[in-house]
Amino acid sequence: MKVIFLEDVPRIAKSGEVKDVAEGYGRNFLIPRKLAAPVSSGVTGRLEAQQRARAKEQVQEAAEMAEMAGRLEGREIVIKARAGARERLYGSITSADIAAELEKTTGATIDKRKIELDKPIHELGSFEVPIRLAKGVVPKVRVTVSVEEGESAQ
Repeated sequence: MKVIFLEDVPRIAKSGEVKDVAEGYGRNFLIPRKLAAPVSSGVTGRLEAQQRARAKEQVQEAAEMAEMAGRLEGREIVIKARAGARERLYGSITSADIAAELEKTTGATIDKRKIELDKPIHELGSFEVPIRLAKGVVPKVRVTVSVEEGESAQ
């Protein structure tokens, strides 16, 4: 049975692919769950329109990410934290802290999972942190960790 896949099915096919599948698999699993449809001109036309719309959205999203990368590239953010002896922090600065500070200073909402911090920052200083917005779009932000006012490094 020839079907056209409407959704990605892991290890089987991607959306838009036409494949020959077993009769029972197609009729009992793929078609009822709307993962695939029998090949017909109406289905292929609708799927092509969806793919064109998806491609247009991807181009727009890529432009937005490039614009956001331009705003973030080279930006410096300052995070204040309590520090003890030898410029060690009492806590640590994590990617969530960096994302919150970026949102506060730039207004851009960035998922903390996109911030590529090898390990949390445990000391005062300046660090270069890459942010993976999209494939090939990785602006670098300088994070400066300083002592909170009223605190002094002992």
